[in-house]
Amino acid sequence: MLSLSMPQDFQNHLSNIVSSIDAELDRLLTAQLSAGEIERPENLVAAMRHGVLNGGKRLRPFLVIEVGALFDASLQETLQTGCALECLHSYSLVHDDLPAMDDDDLRRGQPTVHKAFDEATAILAGDALLTFAFDILSSSKCHPSAEVRCELVSLMSRAAGQGGMIGGQVQDIEAETSTPSADQILSLQSMKTGALIRFACEAGAVVGNAPSKDRNRMVEFGKTIGLAFQLADDLLDVTSSSAEMGKRVGKDAEQGKGTLVSLYGVEKTRVLMNDNLSHAEALLQPFGSKADILRETARFVVERSN
Repeated sequence: MLSLSMPQDFQNHLSNIVSSIDAELDRLLTAQLSAGEIERPENLVAAMRHGVLNGGKRLRPFLVIEVGALFDASLQETLQTGCALECLHSYSLVHDDLPAMDDDDLRRGQPTVHKAFDEATAILAGDALLTFAFDILSSSKCHPSAEVRCELVSLMSRAAGQGGMIGGQVQDIEAETSTPSADQILSLQSMKTGALIRFACEAGAVVGNAPSKDRNRMVEFGKTIGLAFQLADDLLDVTSSSAEMGKRVGKDAEQGKGTLVSLYGVEKTRVLMNDNLSHAEALLQPFGSKADILRETARFVVERSN
């Protein structure tokens, strides 16, 4: 386990792990066929690659890997699960950017998939990334235990489905034409953004065969930094620029969407975000210095500039 003495150590470690994630995603998302595999249309694979290999932060797979490492799982054991999650997350962004949803032209400073290709291809590329995520997760290359793989598939299905990310997205759309309460906003954010971050932390614990009390602690940690991440996003939407964010900003106010920033204002929202950071750090106390990377990850979530 890496010992961190300053934030630069964390940045270097993050960069190294992200490079490993990117290399594995690049390998997985290739049009080259192995013996016996069914042909994959090159244009579809190109659109899938455009939606994934575009400089993302890789926070979710990084969390899978680092929570797994907390319980002595190797990078090899957690990398496939992390890549599966990143494919699923990327599918959600491809669909989120479509004209029927947020209608965005930029994602991470590059044209969105429907702009780089076309709307039909973007829809199909998103569908393909969603199904590919479960293909990766169900493979014996992901984990030698079929029981572990089945549990990961079940957990990710629930995190992504009607009671998780997709359900939260529906509530987010409804928030454009209503005035949700603070509790309703917290609920939709817990589903839309938080569900996959919670899954990332729980998945790392599952792969690392963590005791149930530690697994529950990681679920709570994921829930807490998931909310902090969304609050940071909402703050950046009103305080940052499109150039810094690599995508259009000011969308929430433009669409009349209910957020805690619109309800509480910038300063109170920032206090709430920092309260969640403090809670996340407290959850890691029992693990001592072994959890230093996760502590820095929680700080990264709230201090990032995009």
